[in-house]
Amino acid sequence: MRIAKEETGKVCPKCGSNKKQANAGYNRSGTRRCQCFLCKHKYTLNPKSWVYPEEARQAAIKEYYMGVSGRGVGKIHGMSGNNVYRWIKKTGRGVDK
Repeated sequence: MRIAKEETGKVCPKCGSNKKQANAGYNRSGTRRCQCFLCKHKYTLNPKSWVYPEEARQAAIKEYYMGVSGRGVGKIHGMSGNNVYRWIKKTGRGVDK
């Protein structure tokens, strides 16, 4: 690992230092990882968010109540059917059909 100079954005979330931050490869999703040599903490720069927008959730729940299976709704929207079932359990049947 090469020690990077003081670069903007490379700040250890544990100790708050921006000195002696090194590149430490990539994580499984392809995002850059770094390591702080002061506290030995490894962290991800700009982690990806896997949150679906509320409009997509409501559309998926609405389609489920229209008669499409949870797995089918997942295929249409490119998400897991388990997500759809989890959202339905969380919201209950009080959804505007």
